[in-house]
Amino acid sequence: MKPNQSAQSIHAAQPANPKLDEVTVSTKPIFEGKVISLQVDTVKLPNGQTATREIIRHPGAVAVLALNGDRMLVVDQYRQAMGRTEVEIPAGKLDPGEEPEVAAARELREETGYVAKSLRHLRSFYTSPGFADEIIHLYIAEELEAGDMALDEDEFLEVAEITLEEAYALMDENRISDAKTMMAVYAWDLYRTTGRF
Repeated sequence: MKPNQSAQSIHAAQPANPKLDEVTVSTKPIFEGKVISLQVDTVKLPNGQTATREIIRHPGAVAVLALNGDRMLVVDQYRQAMGRTEVEIPAGKLDPGEEPEVAAARELREETGYVAKSLRHLRSFYTSPGFADEIIHLYIAEELEAGDMALDEDEFLEVAEITLEEAYALMDENRISDAKTMMAVYAWDLYRTTGRF
């Protein structure tokens, strides 16, 4: 997807190979949580047989590659699923009905205190399409102005600014190991060397 295309247009992509499509026969809700829901689908396979698919539904999220000169803004926070802290770019889930660009600006301000004069959509991507429909809309934020953070009550993090070289070092140390942040680092490197994403 080109950066100037709508972040939502990835949902409208036509099937690349319709003969491989599976048809949903039934859906059984299993769990409805604050952030995700889990369902088990029975599907009809291309050969006529049936199978089950365990699917996680997610409202979607945004992530922000925020550049302050030659440094990238990151947050260090504890991730319960991993059992440790992780250095990541600012990110968060979409509120109901919220446009991704609005969410990106909101998450950047809430988690770092910064407001961006320039906010552009880079790419949208699915995190784990084998079992989840979570989509992340990645934005680049530039021309930053400092302000006040507005963290959620259960949100504790530290903000830092790192160079590209420091980002790669953190990746080597597995302190940056999530896909969205690694993708942002590679995009930033490409941007620095070619002037494009």
